[in-house]
Amino acid sequence: MCHLFASQPPETYETHTRSVRIGGHSTSIRLEAVYWDILEELAAHQNMSLGRFVTRLHDEVLDLHGNVHNFTSLLRCCCLKYVVELRPAGQGTTAPPFGLVAAE
Repeated sequence: MCHLFASQPPETYETHTRSVRIGGHSTSIRLEAVYWDILEELAAHQNMSLGRFVTRLHDEVLDLHGNVHNFTSLLRCCCLKYVVELRPAGQGTTAPPFGLVAAE
């Protein structure tokens, strides 16, 4: 089983930092490459740019909870939820993380 995890290309877990504008403020978000790929796909699925999607998500979390704790972790969890529950069958250039299969 560990081979499944160990054999993934290092490029997928290499971290990348991107600057985004949220609430009129510029900030940096550091995520692994595979998460950026999934976020781009998710945003396109929502007919939004990545920046617009991230801003809307941040704003909705503020509306629901009053603050945003660990936004980077929230983005990772959104990616996982999208891949497992929402990704259209056969879509995406990246495989689901760790061989997970979308729920039927």
